[in-house]
Amino acid sequence: MENKGCNFEKSAGRISSVKFTEEMKKTHTILVPDMLPIHFELILSVFRQYGYKLELLKTSTKSVVDEGLKNVHNDTCYPALLVIGQFIEALKSGKYDPDKTALMITQTGGGCRASNYIHLLRKSLSTQFPQVPVISLNFSGLEKGSSMPLSIPVVLKLIFAVLYGDMLMLLYNQCKPYEINKGETDTVLNNWEKKLNENIAKNRFFSLSKTYKAILDDFAKIKRSAEKKPRVGIVGEIYVKYSPLANNHLENFLISEGCEPVVPGLLDFVLYCAINTVNDGKLYDFRNLSTIANKIGYDILYSKQKQMIKIIKQHGVFEPPHDFEHLRHEADRFIHQGVKMGEGWLITAEMSALAQTGTENIICTQPFGCLPNHIVAKGSSRAIKDAYPDANIVAIDYDPGATKVNQENRIKLMLANVKKK
Repeated sequence: MENKGCNFEKSAGRISSVKFTEEMKKTHTILVPDMLPIHFELILSVFRQYGYKLELLKTSTKSVVDEGLKNVHNDTCYPALLVIGQFIEALKSGKYDPDKTALMITQTGGGCRASNYIHLLRKSLSTQFPQVPVISLNFSGLEKGSSMPLSIPVVLKLIFAVLYGDMLMLLYNQCKPYEINKGETDTVLNNWEKKLNENIAKNRFFSLSKTYKAILDDFAKIKRSAEKKPRVGIVGEIYVKYSPLANNHLENFLISEGCEPVVPGLLDFVLYCAINTVNDGKLYDFRNLSTIANKIGYDILYSKQKQMIKIIKQHGVFEPPHDFEHLRHEADRFIHQGVKMGEGWLITAEMSALAQTGTENIICTQPFGCLPNHIVAKGSSRAIKDAYPDANIVAIDYDPGATKVNQENRIKLMLANVKKK
């Protein structure tokens, strides 16, 4: 394929990636894989404000998995297979000009296979679309030459996008299963997504308290039945936990089965990453700019979470999310906070907090062979069941060889026991 205006090279068997330049902002569309549909639309609005043309990929057909299997070894992490398959499928679709398209992927810099996604993606592109640049969105100083610039104003706006995304996701899941007028919850959600996107574009989104109350009031107007439905918590590996593509639209399936999904917010994972850096400093007796910055960031974000919880409680209609310091306390009952590969101790903490507050039915979603999740999820589930005898925990593996029917049948078996009880 002809390369127009991009410089790329291969040397000594190594793949050199194309760098996304400032000039490309005017010419290139940046594709982003979908993980959290509500949150990511708000996050993309932040970058659009700075001149980037971004598009969220929402394809969830079998062709995504097929492309992933063609480009990634089937023993590699399922989320990597899906993300790369979604990118390659989009580039092959004819909808996008590869000479004017870039890809953006998030990196946490952790010790699991997630840190290799970007390299696997570039390897796949090198033989098919070598002119397509890959941009890294990370807070760990990775990929400095190819990363999305994150100034303080951008980071602040991203925090607000995460907070509003968590609020909308929380209220949607508490209303959708009970709505009397079908589609009303989706209408309220879509209206607020549009309103918040406009507010972000116009820098009118900093009044958290006022906006939270307006969102709560609108969702409270939705006519809901008083029927008590089983609440089912969803925990696990971050991509499979949130992505409809990865978990076969698990939240929608639970709602269709007469349940209320309870999904922890993205802010918990952000706080988890920040406090892990602080904990490392304490465990290994060091103090540097990273530990100081993460402690300051943690304190700010935690104060914002407490603000959200307080406003929801004062409103009195909906259940607030778990306090993150409470999650840390729950983790300490079963596991050390030094266990931080992947989602680490956070999964154990979420399962314990859910069981403690009446969400006794819990699905732990995980890619097949995801070692951290098998250790901290399956490994700690027995201890949690001993502490909460009514806890009903089932681990569901997601990978190319696992059929949707088998996954849903296992969940239906769990729900049958719930309804029988």
